[in-house]
Amino acid sequence: MNKPDSLSFWEKESFFKNIDIAIIGSGIVGLNAALRLNEIDSNLNIAVFERGALPEGASTRNAGFACFGSVTELLDDLETRPEDEVFSLVERRYSGLAKLRQRVGDSNLKYEDYGGYEIFKENESNTLGACLERLDYFNEKLEPIIGLKDTYKVSKADFGFQNTSSTLIHNTAEGQIDTGNMMSTLLNLCKSKGIILFNGIEISEIIDSQSDGNNGVTLLTKEGWEITTAKVIVATNGFARRLLPNLEVIPARNQVLITKPIEGLKFKGCFHYDKGYYYFRNVENRILLGGGRNLDFENEMTDTFGTTDLIQRTLLKLLDTTILPYQKYEIDGWWSGILGIGSQKKPIIQHVSPNVVVAVRMGGMGVAIGSLVGEDAAELILNHNFVKNERF
Repeated sequence: MNKPDSLSFWEKESFFKNIDIAIIGSGIVGLNAALRLNEIDSNLNIAVFERGALPEGASTRNAGFACFGSVTELLDDLETRPEDEVFSLVERRYSGLAKLRQRVGDSNLKYEDYGGYEIFKENESNTLGACLERLDYFNEKLEPIIGLKDTYKVSKADFGFQNTSSTLIHNTAEGQIDTGNMMSTLLNLCKSKGIILFNGIEISEIIDSQSDGNNGVTLLTKEGWEITTAKVIVATNGFARRLLPNLEVIPARNQVLITKPIEGLKFKGCFHYDKGYYYFRNVENRILLGGGRNLDFENEMTDTFGTTDLIQRTLLKLLDTTILPYQKYEIDGWWSGILGIGSQKKPIIQHVSPNVVVAVRMGGMGVAIGSLVGEDAAELILNHNFVKNERF
């Protein structure tokens, strides 16, 4: 009977020997964890393992919204959560975006401060009214966080949309980024620090030997290889339960399209529609549009990539009837991304065994909080000021 081929002596000695900390997942969280570990101790041998040719999940597949909370989201959160918790979450998101911009640089992010807009359907007058009624309250709460007197403003901008209210709410502190540039810059930063990146290696099992009285962790790969390391950070977000099935993190698929360039496109900025279940933005003179998970929650709670006829038809209808009425356009491509969500908006950053830390469940806000989550995971695995700096 043939057994899986093991690593050769040369491979073990040259590539996988003396790994101090292995990070599983090369998305925003994993790469920021690696960079923070290197900042704390540049002598650490850090290896990042990624099952795909590129970072899989949501880090290279998101819409590139640099956002921290729409008014409808904050209103909904206040229905079920204490006020301090709601605005603490906003502060973490805003701080996380600041950290990302500091680490990667606005030029590398291609950061654009066009702001974010919340659009309301014509039949959502009650929702719009409730938002407008609390606008001064939200601005007062956000002023010490954002540093602006009026983060949210009423807007009458005419972007040519149909079947929507003429009143929009403009979040003046939000922006948009180039997701591909963000990730390529983070990858290059890791390489420049001597952090080893292994693509195409899928970890199938983690065995923490401390329970047997030994030190260290054994990683089993899909190929049947055994790789040893001192410590591990799991940063696989929506795929986390493949390795740790008892975690309270649920995969959620988001489907996205992008158009070919549109001559005379009338808007720039990020737009939230139908309480954020749909979102769109300009990418230069293209439109990126995604969402629709609320049409089929059960089947979209999956970690399998793909698109469905139901959501594709709905997104195209939204383009035809609301965003680009009476305009011609062509679709350039479709894709999907996998989020990690749960009953709480708080990410999971904790030990799952003495030598293994997990950092997952971004709740669709990986761009905003991924940098902080990665840094906290790094500090926790090293017990480096984690309690003092605990942010979640």
